[in-house]
Amino acid sequence: MSLNQDIRPELYEEVKLYHNAREREKYDNMADLYAVIYTLQQLEKAYIRDCVIPKEYTAACSKLLVQYKAAFRQVKGDEFQTIDAFVKKYRLDCPAALERIKEDRPITIKDDKGNTSKCIADIVSLFITLMDKLRLEIRAMDDLHPELRDLVDTMNRLSLLPSDFEGKQKVTDWLATLNSMQASDELSEAQVRQLLFDLESSYSAFNKVLHNTS
Repeated sequence: MSLNQDIRPELYEEVKLYHNAREREKYDNMADLYAVIYTLQQLEKAYIRDCVIPKEYTAACSKLLVQYKAAFRQVKGDEFQTIDAFVKKYRLDCPAALERIKEDRPITIKDDKGNTSKCIADIVSLFITLMDKLRLEIRAMDDLHPELRDLVDTMNRLSLLPSDFEGKQKVTDWLATLNSMQASDELSEAQVRQLLFDLESSYSAFNKVLHNTS
């Protein structure tokens, strides 16, 4: 048998997932949904690892959740009545993304119903702890970072704070500064003085908000 007789032309043909425009749109829509879910999962992991600041995370997560809703509407049907069915079929390992989708809000924005008093108490405690550390000349990044991050997260959970609350922005900016430092790095004297001033002014503004809403 000759070599040419052994060649099967059909084995060299390109395999197509679709055969018409409708089928192509279906696969494009599923690819879009897959991409959004995968990106959301990576964003959640980046936030957990402290690779993205809360402000950027919140904006990106909010945008992805909107995109997810639009993408899933294009795919939803008899085959995929729920997002869990889609994830299971295509073996997507995305527990963090599914949690975000089910809560329908970034992790930095949480429902504080029934927890308002605790949030307020935690914020007050974190402000005082941070200011006390600075006054005791504790200025290393790894000594200040945990409380500062908790302060940002807790203020984001407190719905009675205005979205444009200046104190929240100041603390968030300082968290970004610490995130750019090595764990053993220390704030300079000028930075310590400025951070202490910003914390004191933010704490005062926070108390004014509480007074005006009481």
